[in-house]
Amino acid sequence: MFENLQEKMSKAFKTLKGQGKITEKNIKSAIKMVKLSLLEADVNYKIVKDFIKKVREKATGEEVMKSLTPDQQFIKIVKDELIKLMGEQNKKLNFVHRPSYVMMVGLQGSGKTTTAAKLSRKLKSEGRKVLLVAADVYRPAAIDQLEILGEEIGVEVFTGDRKHPEKIVRKAQKEAVAKNIDVVILDTAGRLHIDGEMMEELDRIKEMATPDEILMVIDSMIGQDAVNTAKVFNERLEVTGFVLTKLDGDTRGGVALSIREVTGKPIKYVGVSEKTDGLEEFHPERMADRILGMGDMLTLIEKLEGSVDEEEAKKMERKFRKAQFTFDDFLDQLEQINKMGSLRSIIEMLPGGNKMKNLDVDEDQLTHMKAVIQSMTAKERRNPRIINYSRKKRIARGSGRALSEVTKLLNNFNQMKKMMKKMNKGKLSRMGNMGGGGFPMGF
Repeated sequence: MFENLQEKMSKAFKTLKGQGKITEKNIKSAIKMVKLSLLEADVNYKIVKDFIKKVREKATGEEVMKSLTPDQQFIKIVKDELIKLMGEQNKKLNFVHRPSYVMMVGLQGSGKTTTAAKLSRKLKSEGRKVLLVAADVYRPAAIDQLEILGEEIGVEVFTGDRKHPEKIVRKAQKEAVAKNIDVVILDTAGRLHIDGEMMEELDRIKEMATPDEILMVIDSMIGQDAVNTAKVFNERLEVTGFVLTKLDGDTRGGVALSIREVTGKPIKYVGVSEKTDGLEEFHPERMADRILGMGDMLTLIEKLEGSVDEEEAKKMERKFRKAQFTFDDFLDQLEQINKMGSLRSIIEMLPGGNKMKNLDVDEDQLTHMKAVIQSMTAKERRNPRIINYSRKKRIARGSGRALSEVTKLLNNFNQMKKMMKKMNKGKLSRMGNMGGGGFPMGF
């Protein structure tokens, strides 16, 4: 996420290392690099100009604080201004009515339908009863896609006659009342471009449903074109917030840093994967930390808490202490890691994770290990010592992996058990406190 922006920012901060204080002379180069990094990230020129002016005013001539070096002080100034630019605080959905309506809008290809499902899953996990409404009748297979996603996350999808959006919404309103629904999410039609007919249809649906939230879904990879589109949608519909998708891709960052300043409306969520659990609340301070390469430990901890069962974690810690864990336990750990997202996204949340961009992260490695373990018999998973050469060959054939991979996994597993026997109780307690027991990422 924002790799190029992170790299350029890091170079700017390095120019101030070793200085006694921030001065007009030594700040000039750093500010120039920050300015270029923002422009290259496709941030609106006027926003960059105002941003740099504020940073320069705060940075020039300030004496070094006791606890901060000049580069750290400059980083703090830039971070504070980034947070202000993106809205300072996390803005949650504001539900006033019951049922409450959330209207999803945006251009075709922005990921609107998938985002509607992701939001449904998130709200369901918070204890709300959700109804998805398929009001996009124009895009081929849009309704079918929503039905498949709805089945996956266990949320009902209302399709009506599958032909007339306004009729579908009207009947969905009756359905929502009859079934005591808390939140109705309307997946409205997207277009390849903004047109009058599209906006008029959205106007009518808005008037009919009186939604508490109108969320515009934006492809963050598009850049300033997306910001301009957001401005038009906001002027017409008065959107309440934005959802940025594809932040796990090659995103330059311009949308995230421009959209609130241009529209006055906050980013409420970001899409970080194609999976239905790949939706995160947007926190300006955490995003600023990511942009500056400081990681995002709070989000990582939240992911960890959401994927790790506390009782299971305690049970796993006890097994670690006695070195009694099995391949079945390891399989459970792999599933938990998988729930947290890709290895790359997890690494990026660690402080300094941006410096590991050249790290060869094989996203298929976990899948391969799972295949090998699942090809073992229950007896072999409980007691790997019985796995001889012929059993290894059978496991390799069953998993479709090379014999060497099976051998490597077994060797690493045995080394892990030996290491756990040597580790003292205090170290294991600290590991448990960090996440409740788990295999290191490098297993």
